[in-house]
Amino acid sequence: MSCAAAMLVAMLLDAAIGWPAWLFERIGHPVTWIGKLILALDRRLNREAFPPVKRRALGVVTSLLVIAIAALVAGAVVAAAPSGWMGVLFVGIAAWPLIAVRSMREHVEAVAQPLETGQLAEARHAVSMIVGRDPSSLDDGGIARAAIESLAENTSDGVVAPIFWGVVLGLPGIAVYKAINTLDSMIGHRTPRHERFGWAAARIDDAANLIPARLTAVLFALVSGRPAFALRCARADAKKHRSPNAGWPEAAMAGALDIRLSGPRSYNGKPSAEPWINEGGREPRGVDIRPALEVYRRAMLALAALLVVLVVWGAYRTG
Repeated sequence: MSCAAAMLVAMLLDAAIGWPAWLFERIGHPVTWIGKLILALDRRLNREAFPPVKRRALGVVTSLLVIAIAALVAGAVVAAAPSGWMGVLFVGIAAWPLIAVRSMREHVEAVAQPLETGQLAEARHAVSMIVGRDPSSLDDGGIARAAIESLAENTSDGVVAPIFWGVVLGLPGIAVYKAINTLDSMIGHRTPRHERFGWAAARIDDAANLIPARLTAVLFALVSGRPAFALRCARADAKKHRSPNAGWPEAAMAGALDIRLSGPRSYNGKPSAEPWINEGGREPRGVDIRPALEVYRRAMLALAALLVVLVVWGAYRTG
C-alpha cells in the first residue's frame, strides 16, 4: 500500500470539506477521543501527594500508554483495510481527521476578517481561539502577530508533521504523532502540575517535530518569492525561540513577509520577554494576515505536489 497516496487522499479530503460540524456533533473527533483518555489518566495518576520522581515516572507511563493505544487502533484499521487502491482510499479516509489543512485556514481567516473592518473586539476573541497569550490588550499589530505566528507553528504541528509521519510509517505513524502532539498540548507544560508529569510528553513531542518543523520552514521559504532571505532568517533566528522546533516555521514566515515575529507578550496577565525573530523586519499589521495565508496556501500546494511525486515514484519503482 502506498502511504504517500493515502496521505494525499487524506489531505485532499480535509482541504475540500474539513471535519464537518454535523459529524463532530455525532461522533466527536479522534483528537477529542485521545484528549479524554489523557485527561482521565492525568486525573488518576498525576496526584500532588506523589513525590516528584513518581510523578515523572507515571507521566512516562501515561505517554507510552496513550501512544501504544493509538498505534494499536491504527494498526487494527490497517489490518482491516482491503488490498490495492481500495485499501489506499480506506486508509486515506481513516487518516483524514488527523490533518488540519482547512481548519487552519478557517481559524486564521476568522481573525483577518474582523481586523479588516476595524472590529478589534471580535478579532481579539477570534485570536484567543488559536493562541494562549492574553489578547485583551492587543492592538491591530499584536493580533496580526499572534495570528501569523499561530499559522506558521501550527502548519507544522497540524499538517506537515502528521503527513510526514503518515508517509514514513503509514496510518500508525500519523495516529501516533497526533497522540504525541495532543499529549504535549495537554500535559507538556512547565506548570507546577505538569512540570514533572508532562516531562516525557514534551520531550517526545520535541523529537517528533524535529524534521517536520524544518521541512515546514523550507516549504514556506520556497513558495515565498524570496527563498534565500527566508531560509537565512530561519537559520539565523529559529534558535531564538523558546521551542526547539517552532522557531523554524515562524522565522521562515517572518522572512517570507519581512516582518518581525515573537517578541514580548503576556500569558495570564504575566509578561513574557520573548526575543524578536527577524528583528529588523517591520511590525506586522492586520493586512499582513492575508499574505501569510497566501504563503500557507502555496505551501500546501507544494506539499500536495511532493506527495504526488512520491506516489508516482513509488508506482514507477514497483511497476
